[in-house]
Amino acid sequence: MSDHSDQHGGDEGFGYAVEEARPKLKKPPLYRVVLLNDDYTPMEFVVQVLQSIFGMDRSTATRIMLEVHTKGKGICGVYTFEIAETKVAQVVGLAEQHQHPLLCTMEET
Repeated sequence: MSDHSDQHGGDEGFGYAVEEARPKLKKPPLYRVVLLNDDYTPMEFVVQVLQSIFGMDRSTATRIMLEVHTKGKGICGVYTFEIAETKVAQVVGLAEQHQHPLLCTMEET
């Protein structure tokens, strides 16, 4: 029993620090969720959408709504693909429910 290398198939575990190589994890691409301006959707509805779907407080939601109104579009948030896709679908669904033509898209950052 004095020869450990024969019983264990080599020098494994005897004074060597063995660390498995960790795979380099690539961060998933992120997507901006963007609201687009139109001439028909009420500003108050846009504020409500930003509060309910994106969890913004009223002042932040109002600021983003004014950006959409004055610049033609505004960024609601940045998310992974699945979350961004879900947020877009929620906005479009809510707008359709209330018969507003509000458009929401996503674009890769």
